[in-house]
Amino acid sequence: MAHLIRGRQIGIQNDLSAGLSQEQFVIDEISRYGINSQISAMAYDPVQSLLAVGTRETRFGTGQIYVFGHKRVSVVLSLQRKTSIQALQFCADKLICLDARHDLSVFSLETKRLLFSHTPPGTALTLCTDPTLDYALLGMQTGDVLAYDLDRGAMAPFKLPSFWAEMNPRARMTPVVSLALHPRDIGTLLIGYAEGAVIYSFKQNKAVKFFQYEVPRGAPGGDIDPASTNVVRHPRLSHAAWHPTGTFILTGHEDGSLVFWDPKDGRIVMARTFESTNINKPQASSYNPGRSSAPMGVKEPLFRIAWCANQDPDDTAILIAGGASSTSPAKGLTLFELGRTPNYATSSWQLLFQHFESPKRQRILPTPPGTEVVDFCLIPRSTPYFAGAHDPVAILALLGSGEMVSMSFPSGFPISPTNQLHISLTLVHPFITSFNLSPAERPKWLGMKEERTHGPLILQGGAETPRAMKRFEHRNVVQTCHADGTIRLWDAGHADEIENELLVQADVARAVGRLEGIDITKVSFSGASGELAAGTRSGEMVVFRWSKNTAVGMEPTPGPNVPRNLTNVLDRTDPALVEGLLPFTLLDMKNGPVTALQLSDVGFVAAGFEGGDIAVVDLRGPALIYNVNLQELKNDKRGSFHRSSQPAERKEYPTAVEFSVMALEGENYSSILLHIGTSLGRIATFKLLPGAGGRYSVQFAGAIQAEDTVIRIIPLSADTGAPAYASQHAVSSLRNGYKVNGVLLAVTRIEARIFKPASNKGVHKSWDEFACCSAMVTRCHDAGYALVALFADGAARAFSIPGLKEIAATKVGGILDPKRLGEAVVTATGDILGWTGPSEIELINIWGSGAPFNPAKDTLFNPEIAIPPRPTISNLQWISGTQYVTAADMDLLIGGPDRPPSKRMLEQMRNTEAATRAGGGAAGVGAAAAAGQNEGYWAYMQRQINERTERLNIMGDSVDRLEQASTNWADDVSKYVQKQKKNAIMGVVKGRFGM
Repeated sequence: MAHLIRGRQIGIQNDLSAGLSQEQFVIDEISRYGINSQISAMAYDPVQSLLAVGTRETRFGTGQIYVFGHKRVSVVLSLQRKTSIQALQFCADKLICLDARHDLSVFSLETKRLLFSHTPPGTALTLCTDPTLDYALLGMQTGDVLAYDLDRGAMAPFKLPSFWAEMNPRARMTPVVSLALHPRDIGTLLIGYAEGAVIYSFKQNKAVKFFQYEVPRGAPGGDIDPASTNVVRHPRLSHAAWHPTGTFILTGHEDGSLVFWDPKDGRIVMARTFESTNINKPQASSYNPGRSSAPMGVKEPLFRIAWCANQDPDDTAILIAGGASSTSPAKGLTLFELGRTPNYATSSWQLLFQHFESPKRQRILPTPPGTEVVDFCLIPRSTPYFAGAHDPVAILALLGSGEMVSMSFPSGFPISPTNQLHISLTLVHPFITSFNLSPAERPKWLGMKEERTHGPLILQGGAETPRAMKRFEHRNVVQTCHADGTIRLWDAGHADEIENELLVQADVARAVGRLEGIDITKVSFSGASGELAAGTRSGEMVVFRWSKNTAVGMEPTPGPNVPRNLTNVLDRTDPALVEGLLPFTLLDMKNGPVTALQLSDVGFVAAGFEGGDIAVVDLRGPALIYNVNLQELKNDKRGSFHRSSQPAERKEYPTAVEFSVMALEGENYSSILLHIGTSLGRIATFKLLPGAGGRYSVQFAGAIQAEDTVIRIIPLSADTGAPAYASQHAVSSLRNGYKVNGVLLAVTRIEARIFKPASNKGVHKSWDEFACCSAMVTRCHDAGYALVALFADGAARAFSIPGLKEIAATKVGGILDPKRLGEAVVTATGDILGWTGPSEIELINIWGSGAPFNPAKDTLFNPEIAIPPRPTISNLQWISGTQYVTAADMDLLIGGPDRPPSKRMLEQMRNTEAATRAGGGAAGVGAAAAAGQNEGYWAYMQRQINERTERLNIMGDSVDRLEQASTNWADDVSKYVQKQKKNAIMGVVKGRFGM
């Protein structure tokens, strides 16, 4: 009864929370966006058009694997143990993961589940797969190479010992740091040991070539320190890669050396660094140990090397992450554009030497200042072969901080991730710094589809799971602010169908007129007008409006900003943006960071600054219609701004702003009101009054004193409990005598207060133990309204209106980060958007049913997309005697003749049998049909295995005899070629003599 009496004192006659109970206060986990921890590995599948991202185990989260497709397709895969992801590779319908515990995990893209998990005997350092093989090759710390059967989920009998012991028997341990299959000959493997590289032939079952990089005395090598030139060095190998056609080999070393080898005779074609060539040849040294010199920089390690190819595999470029000097002014990815490779058979040694000595172009693909690229992932157009570096269109670079940068290949132009990458990836591209959640009218949001010039789509795979039918209410539009000064808007939904899945981007940095030093502190979005306002730490407030860009492709030249007044910024538009949120106006108050900001639905925006200023802008002009400092209002007759209860040294500045339409105390008509809460607990009310010529003026109406910092002001209808914001409908109805009997519910850190503006004291409730972090009046379906607040103890509590009696409580600290609940946003529908990590946010609903979050609901794999055939050796190589080994032959060479057919082989046989039956003896399949008419399926399958076994002489010949057979066959080919040459010469002689 007491709460009803207290409500009537402020004009609320009914209990607006009747019908609410603890049973209704249950959490639904709707969706998560972002990455839970620091990214450590990436992989791209051009066949299925999927991107996999692995994370590192940190205090913010364990290692997980995110697989992203087009639009909102996303699946999260978890490992069996807490660890970091070390390497990821797609292999046909599987995703292979090597983690920091050196365990191998095999996930099915079709079922989105872990198929196998294996701990190899020892420490696995590197991983190599091929889409045509059912095996994963593991390079071990001991120097061995093991094979894991991806179909059987067990180790294969195949094992290669450390071949470097043949080269250097005194070597104690030669860990395998790199594995690469020949781009065209799957039967050839390049093994990179720490001391050198080896080419292993599956056909001959032996190491056929050894490559050891030696820097003689007097040669500079890749070291920056000249003192090291006095000794013979063998820089440790860190990378080994094939030329896209297998013509050359590139090895990267710890001293920054890039060494190009001829794989046929094992000679060095060129040894160089980014700046110097012929670094393996002795040179005259000018180093004097007794003379002091300037401090020398230290080279970054070579993090990643990729030998890329255009559509023509002979037209190549080398992309390198790392290897630059720490004193180098420009950091980023280094690109050597080599151009078309000279014909090896007809080119001189000097021509091959010049090809690597003088590339067509060498340049730096720039990355954000002060960062370094530690890894990258190429985005090829179609084929998964050539180590994923064939005809790439884009680069996804991973920075040391865990952020991502995307750029085009080979130009290096930055690519906006908006509508190119999944929303979760945009939160680390670059890092998200803050966010806001605003309701938007559904028709307005459906019309906000940004048009921006961009290249081909990167992610097109997967399919979203069907969701519940869309809810016809305001959409939850999230605004994420990023470290590069951009804001991205997108629909988080209500666990329902999302009609407009596109992102909208606003570039605050361009609008302000500088690209660096932009830190967005506040953002506000109007869901009715589609306008966006952003405030920065440097004191600028920018407003964006939806429009078409009339200067597409033209880079703007920003002029100076007008101090303490509005600046027209219409020409500061991103040249790639055709239609979207364009800069409209800018206010630079030069009075500290923006601490409070609110954009109304009726054309007004109010901003508060740390220096105490309040600015109100009428966007119909636009015009600055009001500017006052809080110090100037303290002696106003209608307001109570006495500071006797506050320490004199505390600074007062706005912390909360809201617009409403209601009647002030003592007035019988409604007005447009502006309410401002301050850091010292003052809540001031201003009236916006229309004047001559349609221009509005602002008049101070009064204030009350609350306790502590105001964090939220919520206008309510005292009759219904519905929000009393300054909506377009409410303002347009004022001319017809529309009146709202309203009250304000103000929430501070230590209390909640309901009062009649402008200066009625009202009623209040103090929080007993924990400070309030965020709050909002929400409606639980049709049961009533309640104040939902988040507290520093990690709990969410619901309070009745007007009695402010606790109705229910539940813990959200186990889902959201309890230390950052002050940045969480509570909506009128009971949705809460909060941080779960530095770059991950989650949307929950507190009026739910206890539904958990499902991270693997979408479809990833499309079985109807066929893997393209693997590139093979050329006709010239075949004529010259190179034996051609197929992927099926490799299955038998690695798995042995006793291995049952794999699932892939069975599928191929079923397809062949189906084609045979469908052909009915037609041309091209007649022989197969004849063979299959009188035998069953399993007999047919066994016959196919026997035929392949006979062709490779596995049952009758040992692997050693394969080498001899290959040599004899090559000799026969050579004799045949010589005979043909002799016949050709004799034919010419006979022709000249008329014979």
